[in-house]
Amino acid sequence: MTERYTVISADCHAGADLLDYRPYLESKYHEAFDAWAATYVNPYEDLLADAADRNWNSERRVADLEADGIVAEVVFPNTIPPFFPSASLMAPAPTREEFEQRWAGLRAHNRWLADFCARAPGRRAGVAQILLNDVEEAVREIRRTREAGLSGGILLPGAPPGSGVPELYSEVYDPIWGACAELGIPVNHHGGSASPPLGEEPAARAVFMVETTWFSHRALWHLIFGGVFKRHPSLNLVLTEQGSGWIPGVLDMLDYYHGRLVAAATKASTAESKFGSGLAESMGKGPSQVWRENCFVGASFMRPHEVPLRDRIGLDKIMWGSDYPHDEGTTPFSREGLRIAYAGLPSEEVAAMVGGNAARVYGFDLPFLDRIAARIGPTVAEIAEPLKEIPPEATSPAFALGGSVRVW
Repeated sequence: MTERYTVISADCHAGADLLDYRPYLESKYHEAFDAWAATYVNPYEDLLADAADRNWNSERRVADLEADGIVAEVVFPNTIPPFFPSASLMAPAPTREEFEQRWAGLRAHNRWLADFCARAPGRRAGVAQILLNDVEEAVREIRRTREAGLSGGILLPGAPPGSGVPELYSEVYDPIWGACAELGIPVNHHGGSASPPLGEEPAARAVFMVETTWFSHRALWHLIFGGVFKRHPSLNLVLTEQGSGWIPGVLDMLDYYHGRLVAAATKASTAESKFGSGLAESMGKGPSQVWRENCFVGASFMRPHEVPLRDRIGLDKIMWGSDYPHDEGTTPFSREGLRIAYAGLPSEEVAAMVGGNAARVYGFDLPFLDRIAARIGPTVAEIAEPLKEIPPEATSPAFALGGSVRVW
């Protein structure tokens, strides 16, 4: 163990400034892009503020992350891709007429992201974007982006009720899973991307906060019960910014239903037998075993109440993230965020959760990053010291724990 931790943020966000996407679009879309951009009103205040350039200013970003003790990052999208009404994580499902332009917009983002990652060699794993409406096009884009240098895998779009695309357990997506498995890149499912539209009533935002992580969790049981990991045993699924404390309980629940339905299928006279028919053959291994072999969690700013569950979640599964540059992220207090979560733990466990696991999942060159961490990484002694005072300027939920109050 070295004197400093090699910290890789498994949850960061970036994207181009709106007009800077134009050169990355195929020329046949330039006229439509100009018309769209001329009337577009950005709905996000943080993308209009002076700090917005943290999304695309490579030099500022490296400096910010290094000041925070972070040597590398997994880069999810954040800004508005061409022809989208809002950030792609939150954009409503497109109409059939919008599909072509939306695809062009995502390809432009992916091209921009490849260039952005190349500006910090070995320190950024960019996550490519796809749509689910055209599986063949998705597979082409997966292969193209991997060849272009994006090593973060793909961002799996949500398929909320009413989305108009098949559910994630559908075998229609097998070519997507197969391509990712073949290329050795993960399928990432990010929190906030799978909720159905809730309208504009006053309660909508509160209901969204209560339900949004649950809708994101659905990808786990859809892919498990859909037999995806039996057909593609080397595929990795990463669930990011959805918390981690829920995992042991959900795995217990999934194991219960799996056992119950498989057993019921052997008793043709029961009313429940039809629910388990064919399940054992199509799934193969049970949910907990699939989790152990194929799944990971981008736990982001792990909360103190989640840390005691680390053995049940799997120490080799947990990947810390700062959520830079979001307000709910830990920047510029990531060292304090690490201390409030991990102080007092064995240093080898901390090293795995803050960087080692992410290096393995996303293919980072750990010896290369270790050399950078020797200069800017937080020290083992620093993170071992319990945090006694929360920085007053901190805005992350990582610091929202007070006394014995549990923050979900």
